[in-house]
Amino acid sequence: MTIKTLLKRFNKEPPLGWTQLRHQKVRLLVALIAIASADIMIFTMQGFRTSMFGGATNLHKQLRGDLFLVSNRTEFLGDGQTFDRRHLFQAEAIAGVASADPLYFSFGNWINPWNQKISSVGIIAFDPVRPVTNLPQVNKQLEQIKLPNTVLFDSLSLPKLGSVPESLATGKTVTTELSGRRINVGGIFTMGSTIFIDGHLVTSDWNYLRLFGADSIDNLSIGIVTLQPGVDLETVKSKVRAYLPQDVEVMTHREFIKAEEDYWAKVPGGILFNFGVVMGFFTGVVIVYEVLHADVNDHLAEYATLKAMGYSDRNLLMVVFQEAIILGVLGFIPGFIGSLGIYTLLGSLTRIPLPMRFDVVSQVFILTILMCLISAAIAMRKLQSADPADVF
Repeated sequence: MTIKTLLKRFNKEPPLGWTQLRHQKVRLLVALIAIASADIMIFTMQGFRTSMFGGATNLHKQLRGDLFLVSNRTEFLGDGQTFDRRHLFQAEAIAGVASADPLYFSFGNWINPWNQKISSVGIIAFDPVRPVTNLPQVNKQLEQIKLPNTVLFDSLSLPKLGSVPESLATGKTVTTELSGRRINVGGIFTMGSTIFIDGHLVTSDWNYLRLFGADSIDNLSIGIVTLQPGVDLETVKSKVRAYLPQDVEVMTHREFIKAEEDYWAKVPGGILFNFGVVMGFFTGVVIVYEVLHADVNDHLAEYATLKAMGYSDRNLLMVVFQEAIILGVLGFIPGFIGSLGIYTLLGSLTRIPLPMRFDVVSQVFILTILMCLISAAIAMRKLQSADPADVF
């Protein structure tokens, strides 16, 4: 059956629930606006939540490797916890391990070359001879970061860091100060800032040593272990975990990402966004309940008539559920469209990637239908009071 045939059939014999709703057009419009508003609130909170998690794990997702080593005191990347580099050599000696490479991460004070204001930036460093990221722009500019006091600048850093990408695009040289040391910007890459970090820089391990001192090269933020082809991941993971001391945590790539997400889910920001989703959901339940309750109350005599004709409470409940689902679907559409605009605007203002992910769309749609069905179930209590005797 084609969509055109279905539409003709719908127009000829519309569902009773739709007929009930469109009878009060103003009430229907108000209900749809309210549901769309609740959806936008949920979308926005989910978007912020996803952006917080996505931004916090941007670097994690761009790293090569099969196993990841961190200090067991590490709660999140950037908390300053490190482990001794010698443990990386120990891991590299284990059967099944092809290589074990260091990655350094710390924060530095970036001075805007144009207004001299100071901002905190995340500094990512590794050995350019053994690159550890899947960022194409970084991997094409490894020769640049080999140069002394040279960094790559994230083009999605916040504007407060200065118009670095624009200046480089016109052929100008960008020189500034980073943590008290004169540095040159040798190129740009694209990764994205986060809610908590204004921007990122990439440089070599030797430039990292120049910035933070001789001891910094022996204190790793992350150890990235690549396995030999064909070996079993869990088997080698168990060997590495058994061989290294307990102060080093061994994780798969997925576990590494999830550990970061779990931390941010428990901080006030993550709790706040989750609470916003719950509030949006219950706001929608109340609004849809009021609409359905008013509709049932206005047509109580008609429902009583249907009962007198032999309709059961279950049959009448299906009519109210029809209304609820129709309201949910029709209200979701403008809510989704409005949220797309908000995501685009916020992404442009914050420089934080805020994509409309399919899983978020699915979750919000399911929540919308669920809140409408819950409202219908509550409104059903009024419908059960429809007595055929009221007709006479």
